[in-house]
Amino acid sequence: MTTVHFIGAGPGAADLITVRGSKLIESSSVCLYAGSIVSPDLLQYCPPGARIVDTAPMSLDEIEAEYLRAAAAGDDVARLHSGDLSVWSAVAEQIRRLEKHGINYTMTPGVPAFAAAAAALGRELTIPAVAQSLVLTRVSGRASPMPNGETLARFGATGSTLAIHLAIHALAQVVAELTPLYGADCPVAIVAKASWPEELIVRGTLGDIEEKLSAAPIERTAIIFVGSSLAATDFRESSLYDAAYQRRFRGRE
Repeated sequence: MTTVHFIGAGPGAADLITVRGSKLIESSSVCLYAGSIVSPDLLQYCPPGARIVDTAPMSLDEIEAEYLRAAAAGDDVARLHSGDLSVWSAVAEQIRRLEKHGINYTMTPGVPAFAAAAAALGRELTIPAVAQSLVLTRVSGRASPMPNGETLARFGATGSTLAIHLAIHALAQVVAELTPLYGADCPVAIVAKASWPEELIVRGTLGDIEEKLSAAPIERTAIIFVGSSLAATDFRESSLYDAAYQRRFRGRE
């Protein structure tokens, strides 16, 4: 019986896919991948003779037709989505259609884009007594509007570190809404195409990031980080490794 394997393909680099994900690609005779944002380097895991389909120009109906074709032939499908499946992957509507047709599916998580971007920055995003929350959010766009209660202002009021996806086109809006909350000197980092050969990082503050970006324009596939954790150096150390901190696995008297 056919199974569609939804696979988080990671941020871009072919070696940042999970072992499970790569093995599922190797064992599937059909591979559907979002070619506009998934690196073609990942196709090296496809078996010889696999049917490989770039879904970037396709509608949901056309993608559904590929699943039905595979099901009729008894072929398993590796369906690659960038980053991790749990956020902004558009798998929910595909799963709904698979369930309508009684086609089995699995979900394999991937390295999320924000994690790859943080690694590119060389930063931990949760710093003791500075920031202990990370908000993954975006702004309204043509593909999907934001719910009324989910606004940059509301998230920014908490002072959390923000990882703003799919919003590079709205940088002016981000700056305008967050500057009153975080201050013009709040650190900002923009990471485009994290882990790709053409990875680009622009660092600044809410006060100067627009000017800095104008010198190195980025049009898509970027994350905007905002928060004090991005530049914190004078912070207290975590108690986790303090010599006097007794915990279950340390076994100190």
